[in-house]
Amino acid sequence: MVGTAGDEPIFLGDLPVDRCGMVLGDALALDSWSGDGHPTTDGLADVAYWGRYAEAAHRQFGGDPVLRHGRQVRGWLDLPLAEAKKLGDALNAWEGDEKGRGVMLAVHEHTDFHRFNRASWTHPLRIGAIEVADCPVLGINWDSGDHSMRHRGERRSGQVYPVTLQPDPTGQTTMRWTIPPYANGHDGTE
Repeated sequence: MVGTAGDEPIFLGDLPVDRCGMVLGDALALDSWSGDGHPTTDGLADVAYWGRYAEAAHRQFGGDPVLRHGRQVRGWLDLPLAEAKKLGDALNAWEGDEKGRGVMLAVHEHTDFHRFNRASWTHPLRIGAIEVADCPVLGINWDSGDHSMRHRGERRSGQVYPVTLQPDPTGQTTMRWTIPPYANGHDGTE
C-alpha cells in the first residue's frame, strides 16, 4: 500500500491456531464471555439429532432440517431450556430398532460459545460474529482435520502466525491474521 507512514501495518504479535478455535474481541466482551459449562445467557437452547435412525426419529418427534458446516441434521432452534432438555431426554431414551439403537443427540444451551458456533454454521471458513457485552466478537472454528494435519503442536512447535492492523483508504482498520496457504505435505511442508 502506498501512502503515508501511518498507512503501514502495525504488528500486534502472533497467534497460534488453537484446536479449540479462536475468539477475538474487546477486553470487556472477552471478560464477559460465557463458554461451555456456563448457563444459557437467554434461557434458550438448541436441540439437534442425526445418525442412522434420524429419519425414523423424525417421523416420531419431528424437527426441522438444520445445516451445520455443510451437513444437515434435524432439530429445533431457540427452544426454552426446560423444553429443550425434556425433548433431549425423550430422544435419548428413544430406541430406533430392536437392538435399542437410536440417534446421536446434542442439546446446546445458548452460551456465547454456542452462539458463535451457530453463527459459523453456514460460513465456508467456519467464522462467526456475535455481540457480547454490546461489543462485536469474531470467532474462528477449525475443521478438526485442518487443525490436526496443518497446525499440530501449536505455539510450542512454532505454529504461530503474525497479526497486524492495517488502515485502509476509507479510514477503517483491518485486522489481518496471515496463515500461509496449504502446501504439498500434510504438515504444510513441501
